[in-house]
Amino acid sequence: MARKIQAIRGMNDILPDQSSVWLYLEKTVADVVKSYGYQQIRFPIVENTDLFKRGVGETTDIVEKEMYTFDDRNGESLTLRPEGTASCVRAADQAGLLFNQTQRLWYTGPMFRYERPQKGRYRQFHQIGVESFGMGSADIDAELIILSARLWKKLGLLEHVELQLNTIGLASERETYKAALVDYLTEFKDQLDEDSQRRLGTNPLRILDSKDESTQAVLKDAPNLEDFIGEESQAHFELLQAILKANGISYVINRRLVRGLDYYGKTVFEWVTSHLGSQATVCAGGRYDGLVEQLGGKSTPAVGFAMGIERLVLLLETLNLIPDAAKFSTDVFVISMGDDAELASFVLAESLREENSNLIVLRHCGGGSFKNQMKKADRSEARFTIILGQDEVDNGICQVKDMSTGDQQSHPLADVAAYIGAKL
Repeated sequence: MARKIQAIRGMNDILPDQSSVWLYLEKTVADVVKSYGYQQIRFPIVENTDLFKRGVGETTDIVEKEMYTFDDRNGESLTLRPEGTASCVRAADQAGLLFNQTQRLWYTGPMFRYERPQKGRYRQFHQIGVESFGMGSADIDAELIILSARLWKKLGLLEHVELQLNTIGLASERETYKAALVDYLTEFKDQLDEDSQRRLGTNPLRILDSKDESTQAVLKDAPNLEDFIGEESQAHFELLQAILKANGISYVINRRLVRGLDYYGKTVFEWVTSHLGSQATVCAGGRYDGLVEQLGGKSTPAVGFAMGIERLVLLLETLNLIPDAAKFSTDVFVISMGDDAELASFVLAESLREENSNLIVLRHCGGGSFKNQMKKADRSEARFTIILGQDEVDNGICQVKDMSTGDQQSHPLADVAAYIGAKL
């Protein structure tokens, strides 16, 4: 017997009992973003490696340790996309959608990072991203956050997540702060965790994100980023807060929030939850005004966020917030005995679908005894089973059994679709 081939570690199958929840989540997102005027964009899974080196940042953990990179047959370095924003910028700019224009775009699909797999964190994971271009004011930052809050409300999650906000200022302000932070931390280098020691020379802002207790103890007396933020950045942040307050959006200011990608500036934010252990962040984003130009386009203000589908599904399941209507369930199971009845069952099943497009109708295939077919109907958990035999075909009727009560009645074939539709 041949050896079974297993899925790659950290790259999981989404099985039928899970996919209905994914569809529910994706449809809810699609409905919400559409109501704000966002249109979907789709781009390749594989991109030129330089896109992420220049966009995400060569000293980030993603580029240094986590990307799936390979040379194709022409010797060109390609990478499975580790995130969506850089690809979205590349696609929109290549199509001429950005310069002197405003765009509201969203996307969904798989991303790839080589990380240690754990619950809520996988090597192939799926994100939904929402991006806007051409608008530099804090009002569009606020719109994106309000949009995300509306999504949480529709999903029943709003009371289970917390919005954390910060401003990390302009690039020049961050450079001044980085110098001060490095000067301070260098004195305590031996007390920093290993990752923070490495980041000291490459990406010192990420040290603020460290979960290591000794590193956090050192950071208590470190320079504060807010002391280096200029008037423009501060005014942007204050306007954002005013709009959020006017719309009843609660938040906390987290001065240690910096995000892990180099392209962010000014606004950064995260939605976090206490229900998923260490995988607390379910949605994160911010402003990235320099990224389009950094990738070769014209200077274009931009802001966006991304959310992990796996974590959101896990959160919905943990809190038991998946509505019954989102779960896959069969409405009608059709069984038949005899050649004429089998042919009639096809016509009947199609008429049910035609007149009630939302019905899930299963028609038994493969023959078998009446007892066997009824067992399958019972296992399907359908609300109704329709039974056709030769007598029913000859008389233009069918038997309809309500599986919840056991009640069985005869109905004219011409009327059964209307009857089922009214009941469901």
